[in-house]
Amino acid sequence: MTASLWDAAGLHGLGAADLFGLFLHFLVISLLAVGGAISTAADMHRYVVVEHGWLTDTAFTSSIAIAQAAPGPNVLFVAVIGWNVAGVAGVLATMTGILLPSTLLTMAVSRWRAQRPEALWLRAFTLGLGPLTIGLLLSTGWVLAEPVATHPAAWALVIGTVVVMSRTRWSPLWLIAVGGVVGAVGWV
Repeated sequence: MTASLWDAAGLHGLGAADLFGLFLHFLVISLLAVGGAISTAADMHRYVVVEHGWLTDTAFTSSIAIAQAAPGPNVLFVAVIGWNVAGVAGVLATMTGILLPSTLLTMAVSRWRAQRPEALWLRAFTLGLGPLTIGLLLSTGWVLAEPVATHPAAWALVIGTVVVMSRTRWSPLWLIAVGGVVGAVGWV
């Protein structure tokens, strides 16, 4: 297939090898997504923005923001990233890569665990995933906040959100609304 046909197909200059690499990368990080696909966003950023330059910081962050604002499953941001990298083929590569191993592994482990509900090592392993998930989510938050890290209002918003979420029972939707107003007004 010539480069012009790849571009006509919405692949933005990606060759078959790049597309396969995108699929393989998402396949591998799927196994680390113990807190959901969003917990691996930092590594997705490293791969598509830093390593390959397929997206800018802003395009990557916007991809996540758009998908999170839309109704539907949390994993939709992976499809938006795939679309922005390589159109329909990118969506197929990223979504198949992120869903295939985690789905198969979840099915197998659920079946196995149902047969051994009292396995002590399995309960310990499950409890150990909590700190891992928190670390992955913190790294994702860091990557997503990086484009506005030089703005004092952004830091005030992050610190305020952490304080409010840790000390009250307010819905996170209120804080998202505050963040949206701060961004819309142009303070960040």
